Amino acid sequence: MIPATSPDTFIAAAIWTGFAALLLTLLLGLQIIGMRLMLRRRQRSDARALERWRPVLNAAIVGETPASLPPLGRAERLPFLRLWAHLQGSLRGEANEALNEVARRLGIDAYARGLLVRGNRPARLLSALVLGHLHDREAWPALLRMAEQPDNTVSLTALWALVRIDPPAAADYMVPLFIAREEWALSLAAGILQQATEPAAAALTRLLPQLGEDKLPRALRIAEALHLALPAAVLGTALKSPAMPVVIAGLRGVRTPETLLDVRALLAHEDWQVRVQAARALGRVGERADAERLVQLLGDREWWVRYRAAEALLELPALSRADLDALRASLTDRFAADMLSQAMAESANK
Repeated sequence: MIPATSPDTFIAAAIWTGFAALLLTLLLGLQIIGMRLMLRRRQRSDARALERWRPVLNAAIVGETPASLPPLGRAERLPFLRLWAHLQGSLRGEANEALNEVARRLGIDAYARGLLVRGNRPARLLSALVLGHLHDREAWPALLRMAEQPDNTVSLTALWALVRIDPPAAADYMVPLFIAREEWALSLAAGILQQATEPAAAALTRLLPQLGEDKLPRALRIAEALHLALPAAVLGTALKSPAMPVVIAGLRGVRTPETLLDVRALLAHEDWQVRVQAARALGRVGERADAERLVQLLGDREWWVRYRAAEALLELPALSRADLDALRASLTDRFAADMLSQAMAESANK
């Protein structure tokens, strides 16, 4: 037989449940109030730090660094770092080194190295920026470990700092990494490697002959994004590849006329995308005699091939406006003439 439950028991349970809920609500409210008070106190502390240190850093920027610096309080370190990094990012030349001198005199380099290991995510990102600006070689091992983390923002910030510290060593490390990490946008890779263009070009030149056809297109696209003129032997090998992605990437990277014969041969490629890139490459490095080859492409069955061929004719350095007008008048193919007219009109409106 199941014993009956008294109605008073349910009432008591409901009262205690309501009391517990009210208590939790009060505790949560007190916690929110406490957090807001802490935030306001920190904001006031940060404002006092900025008010104290901004004149010092501004004086350093204009070449008037004080002979003696006031001590940097513990609570002032992070707001000082944020202000210092902001100023560093907006300046160039002697002003940067003046700020670096102030930071080293205050022991900011050692403090930032500690944050790089023990700080939270925002602090580690800030310290990597600071150490990059300081060209701090002692931070190299910690930054390498940071660069290997799966967090893309963290790893890319560490790579930026590495290339600021030692461009040749960073390029040797980063070029293979950027080729392997296909999820990273090429624009990000190029933005970082632009600080080490010559070492990156040397690293790519050494690496390209060793890459398989699966990695070669991305490596060539990195070279293109950096506007690197790769050796003719390297590009020539890519242009003769049986893999269409490799050929297209190679054509996009043509910057000098050493591979002109290979480019001309690809104007008749069976794939229209290759013909498009061959026409564009010919516009960059072609000669006056190549105008006739591009005119033939104006009659291609693919619209994009005709359009890029017309653009390439306008880019050929040997053709004047009078030459182009005469060429357009001589065209018997109405579609070819219309395409060249369209390209000329678009060029005039730019």
